[in-house]
Amino acid sequence: MPLTPTIVETLARARADLRMGLPVVLTGEHGRAVAAAAETLGAERLADMRVLGAPVLAITARRAETLKARAYDGDLARVALPPDADIAWVANMADPADDLSMPLKGPHHALRGGDAGLHRAAIRLAKSARLLPAMLLVGLPEGSAMPGLTEIDIATAAPELDALSPLHGIISARVPLQVSEAGRLHVFRPEDGAEEHYAVEIGQPDRGAPVLARLHSACFTGDLLGSLKCDCGPQLRAALGAMGDAGAGVLLYLSQEGRGIGLANKMRAYSLQDQGFDTVEANHRLGFEDDERDFRIGAEILRAMGFSAVRLLTNNPAKVEMLRAHGLQVTRRVPLKAGLNPLNAGYLDTKAKKSGHIL
Repeated sequence: MPLTPTIVETLARARADLRMGLPVVLTGEHGRAVAAAAETLGAERLADMRVLGAPVLAITARRAETLKARAYDGDLARVALPPDADIAWVANMADPADDLSMPLKGPHHALRGGDAGLHRAAIRLAKSARLLPAMLLVGLPEGSAMPGLTEIDIATAAPELDALSPLHGIISARVPLQVSEAGRLHVFRPEDGAEEHYAVEIGQPDRGAPVLARLHSACFTGDLLGSLKCDCGPQLRAALGAMGDAGAGVLLYLSQEGRGIGLANKMRAYSLQDQGFDTVEANHRLGFEDDERDFRIGAEILRAMGFSAVRLLTNNPAKVEMLRAHGLQVTRRVPLKAGLNPLNAGYLDTKAKKSGHIL
């Protein structure tokens, strides 16, 4: 039927369901399973899932390393729930907040053999919903129906989860700024229902020449609140200032808070940093990689605005390589020195040593 949702729309529904604590059904070549996000699952629904069978918790290899669970599947571990495990056990397996004060006593029974395709897809779906990458799954008998639950065929969904959702320019309007009265804000909306992204254009950059550009990931704490834990706010203002001084430029403000893990998970990482872990270690303990951002978004927006070459304001060589890998010519990396203070010196040192930033 013409009104039937597409796989992209169904995935958007699934993300919303998981964020509210509602399970979804995943279907693959080797079977079907009910899948729920460990972060939002409630005790009642955990009990309902136990009625269906023996639940298994899928966690990333990063989180498994912290929990001393064997990641037999390489990128993930499938941990069988003990018979007496309650919802607090599930939550503590997913969230490292209390790892030090209440270490989980193993050994954990990690499954090996069999297909992990549904579990892998479940973790990918949790990440795309900005949830902790820990999912509880329980297999369904062949032919069983789960009316009312969003159902996803993982073979159909996989290309959409991996692809960059097409971005569309919705509107642009003049916004006079402190750095330049010739400011214009462009709004770009992805087709998959995810957050919108923005481009701040200063002046009238020549589309035929390398434009002074910055890819700036949203940082609520630094950009808006003036947090001293990072250098994001000063970098944002310094980049806009440089474009104002030059008379032209474009700053992309990308909705990829916390290096792509979302604000809630970023705050979890901050809490772990207060326990003594650095920014990379905190991400790993949460189950994420060092950086979960998708720099294809920046390349796509620049192309949509008519730019093919940039002079990139960044201290991160990975941004240069990512843009080049996705068809943009980077003629020069322009250093952006701003924001060092006594409270973020350790954070910046970690970025230099572990993430390759040139500071």
